[in-house]
Order: sequence, then structure tokens, then C-alpha cells
Amino acid sequence: MTSTVPTAVHPAGEETDRRPITMFGPDFPFAYDDYLAHAAGLGQIPATEHGTEVAVVGGGLSGLVTAYELMKMGLKPVVYEADRIGGRLRTETFPGCDPALTAEMGAMRFPPSSTALRHYIDLTGLATRPFPNPLAPGTPSTVVDLKGESHYARTIDDLPQVYRDVAAAWADCLEEGADFSAMNRAIRERDVPRIRELWAGLVERLDNQTFYGFLCDSAAFRSFRHREIFGQVGFGTGGWDTDFPNSILEILRVVYTEADDDHHGIVGGSRQLPLRLWDRAPGKILHWAHGTSLAALHDGGAPRPAVTRLARADGERITVTDASGDVRTYRAAVFTAQSWMLLSKIDCADELLPIDHWTAVERTHYMASSKLFVPVDRPFWLDRDERTGRDAMSMTLTDRMTRGTYLLDDGPDRPAAICLSYTWCDDSLKWLPLPAEERMEVMLKSLGEIYPGVDIRKHVIGPPVTVSWEDEPYFMGAFKANLPGHYRYQRRLFTHFMQEGLPAGKRGLFLAGDDISWTAGWAEGAVQTALNAVWGVMRHFGGATDPANPGPGDVFDAIAPVELPED
Repeated sequence: MTSTVPTAVHPAGEETDRRPITMFGPDFPFAYDDYLAHAAGLGQIPATEHGTEVAVVGGGLSGLVTAYELMKMGLKPVVYEADRIGGRLRTETFPGCDPALTAEMGAMRFPPSSTALRHYIDLTGLATRPFPNPLAPGTPSTVVDLKGESHYARTIDDLPQVYRDVAAAWADCLEEGADFSAMNRAIRERDVPRIRELWAGLVERLDNQTFYGFLCDSAAFRSFRHREIFGQVGFGTGGWDTDFPNSILEILRVVYTEADDDHHGIVGGSRQLPLRLWDRAPGKILHWAHGTSLAALHDGGAPRPAVTRLARADGERITVTDASGDVRTYRAAVFTAQSWMLLSKIDCADELLPIDHWTAVERTHYMASSKLFVPVDRPFWLDRDERTGRDAMSMTLTDRMTRGTYLLDDGPDRPAAICLSYTWCDDSLKWLPLPAEERMEVMLKSLGEIYPGVDIRKHVIGPPVTVSWEDEPYFMGAFKANLPGHYRYQRRLFTHFMQEGLPAGKRGLFLAGDDISWTAGWAEGAVQTALNAVWGVMRHFGGATDPANPGPGDVFDAIAPVELPED
């Protein structure tokens, strides 16, 4: 459903900060968007270090932002990529169809609160448009189908009263149990002391609580029926019951920062963003000739191949072996790939990280996720049913195997795409043994039961494309989602860029990527941790930020994440 979260209210005449709400909090309330926009830039390194190579492992968004910003400082990033540039910004085409028709197999919708991400979308000249989430203003219609009963709606007011009761229960639950209005307002106004005050108490009280347990503790959700409907329909993007075992802190970060609201997709596909960063020549760059790009700094314009081994040499130096057998040693390296790669696909020396950080990597919990798209001849779902006056088909939320079905078009007379199913965790694992064609057959059968008069198959113009992220060898899951009690692990990983306190011989390797962030599953987290790593590398080489534009490490002591006791 569209957001059922209460909106922060400001007293009449009160002056408020008009900047957009941002995903900069509540764990680490640093204004990354302001940092990026400042004329002073992100910092500088000594001229004697210009041209020094830095390894960047992973060519997803975090790796490309890291490499791009290090290049601007005058360093020479050497990017390693095992598969393809883009990571979980994976845009696929359909075999035999117009290449302009695409399917987003990974990230496909981005909220306005992703303000650091928006900096790079604007920088690379990409356009966005509203994404057709359930009951979103730009979505023609939505069908909610639970227990064999379907309801057609354009707004939540078109649904039966029980759905509005569930929406109200969620708002009450957040207000009573998590100070929603106060925290949302503090983040919107970028009131760092207030954010830290509120969050410290919540982390201490809720770190051991599941999402489901949080609902059960609320008087507003005393009804099992209401909890069941909420799990199947949820808020913002759809059902959230697959998140029920996760820490409630993960969910609060989403709702406080409105990360599940007003989503937009990138026109032409999200993979264009890392690809454009790869080819882009910055307007302002140190050391390198004007017109230099990341592609130009790599032989043949391509990244180095997969990393097969990481080790330390002479203390803080990092030795990287790649799939071609090439061995190079760097004074600094940034690891942006999926963290479990350090446990399986890459031979790693124990000395790479402190033992507590290895524990945090091992305990990281990843969500499974699958999608299947089919190309169709046109957006036939907009045809009117003459008997009912309704759209022939709608964005669909259901408790059947498909769970979420999304309808994506580029105009009434152009080929379109249907995401027949988007599922998570156990729902995703149900699809794992089936090849694409079998998946499609089961999905069409389920949707046929919801829309008995619609022949979806006759509109299909090409083979389906599918992904199960848990089965992808370089990912092994969709994204991190902390379980109760994992806050301390996440803090270790996120704060790893602050290396002055690390033992000698444990510095020089920096962790980044959305699963290192507090907001995993959102591209914003990939960007924020990349900027943290850039700051860390800059300091590692003796550099500094301009006093007028302090970086995340410069203000760390004032905004550091809550530190819970270990004993």
C-alpha cells in the first residue's frame, strides 16, 4: 500500500529546514548530500602521492563511486570486477526484442531521500520517472488478492475497511513504540542532537527485538488477522512478512527516512549509472589530464578480472591476485563486493581484518530474492473491461506464489514489460529449483486465477528473464538484513573506515558497499559507504578535507553510531 506512516506536522509559522529528508540517519547523521555539493570538494592528498595506485574490488555502484572520487583526487584506482560493471544495478534486455525494452533484475526504484545517490544521477545526466508501486499516485490501479478474494483500488479508500484499520494500526504502532513523528521530524530538520538522543534509547531497547515481535508488543496490532494482512500487503512497496524475523531497527531506518515512499526508476535502466561513471571525464580533476576517465586508466578500457586472493605484505600493504594470475601490491585497497566473498570465492589471509570484523562478516545475514520479467507487445493492462469499467489488469499484491506483480510501460503503442513475480526469502526459495520457463508457467497460472478473463500469454513476445540472487555466485543473496542482536556487528563494519584506532598491520584495506551500510538494499547505502572509504583512503595517504567542508571522519566523534556494551 502507499505509505501508512504519519507525516510530521510543523506548528503554524515555525521555520523548518526546507532541504529534502535524507537517508543520512539515524545511526550516522552526516549530510552526505551537502558534502558532495560543496565547492571545496571531498578533500585532497599530497601532490607526492598523485598517481599512486589503489585497488578497488568490485565494479558495482559503490566501487564506481569510490574509484571516480579517488581519480578526481589524483590517485589511480585499479578496479577489479568478476562479472560485469553494475553489481546489483543489473539491467537486462530481452533476447530478440528491442534493446530499449529492459528489465531491472536488481535495484529498480529509488526514493527522494536517497540524496547522495541523486547527486550522481544528476551528475551523469540520467532522467527518472515515477515507479508503479501499489496504490502510488502514478499507478493506474492496484489489485489486492488475499485468500482468494480480490479487491480493485486506485487509492486505499477503495479497499475494505479492514485495510484502512491495518494502515492505522501501523501508524499507531510506530508512534507508540518508536517515537515516529519526533524522529521523522528531527531527520527532516537535520537536528543531529535530537536524532542521537532519540536513537540511543531505541537502539538499547530494541536491538534484540524482531519486526514481528515489535508488532505483537503493540496494542494496535493485538489482532492476528491485522498482523497477517499487514505482512501480506504491508506499506509502501508491498508485503513485509518476509522481513518479520529481522531486527525492527532495520525497518525503522526505512520508515523514519521515508525510504519506501515516492519511488522513481531510472529511465533506460539503473545500470546506466555505474556505466556512465566508468566513462565520465570529470570537469575538475587533479594530476590527470583533462578528459581522463576510469575507462581511460584501465588497459583496453575494461576492469581487471575477478580477485582470487587477498593478503597483506609488509604490514599495511595489500596484495591482490586476480583470475589471470596477475599479482599486484597496493598501499591501499577498497573492498566493495558482497562481504561473503571474503569467506568463499576469495582466498583471504586472516591478517586482512581484525578478528571482531571477521566475526561480523561471518554473521552477516542476507535476504534471498527473485524476479521474473516477460516482454509483451503493449501495455494491454490499460484496456478497459467493458463490463466493470476497470483496467484489464493491475499492479497486483497477493498471497499466491507471485506475491508482487508490476506493470511497466513506455507509452501506449510501445512494447512493455511485466515483472510477473518479485519475491523474498522463503517465497524466493520456492522458485529456486525451477528454470525460467517453468517459473513463468506457474506465475501465469496464479495470475490467471486472479484475472480469469485476461490472456497474458497471447501478449508475450519473447522469452522470460529471471534471477535468484541467492544463486548468483558473486552475490549469494540480495542484500544484508540484520537479525536481532546484530547491531554491534553492523557498527564494526560501518565504522571500519576509521582506521587510526586499528592495530598496526590492520590498516589500508577499507570496506564499502550497501551491505556495510545501515541501509542495505538501498543504493544510497552503497554511495554513502563509498564516500566513507574515499575519506579513509585520503587520510591514509596523508590528505585532508577543506575546513569548510569536513568529511564523515572529521566529525565522527560527534555523530558516531551508538556503541552498545559488549559484556
